[in-house]
Amino acid sequence: MHRIFTTSFASVYPLYVTKVERKGRTQQELDEVIEWLTGFDDAQLQQHIDEHTTFEDFFADADLNPNASLITGVVCGMRVEQIEDPLMQKVRYLDKLVDELARGKAMTKILRSA
Repeated sequence: MHRIFTTSFASVYPLYVTKVERKGRTQQELDEVIEWLTGFDDAQLQQHIDEHTTFEDFFADADLNPNASLITGVVCGMRVEQIEDPLMQKVRYLDKLVDELARGKAMTKILRSA
């Protein structure tokens, strides 16, 4: 089992916020991206943060967006579409979306809606 699976989402979330804000994006945009991927609403996302849910439980509770399979590219030297472990793939999907947001990609492209 990889260490990230037992890491709390709440411990990584502030790092995501810092990353996107440093690049001129907002926490609200970050939340929108996370909610698109997971199916969580604002209250559910905040609950996972407040309860220090592990990534394993975070994604177990998520209703992954059906378009998540459209997320492609390289994160941490791995092509996300080729990752065999389903949980690791979900974690890397999230990492890829955060990277795209930080790089200034348009929200319609990040959310695979255009």
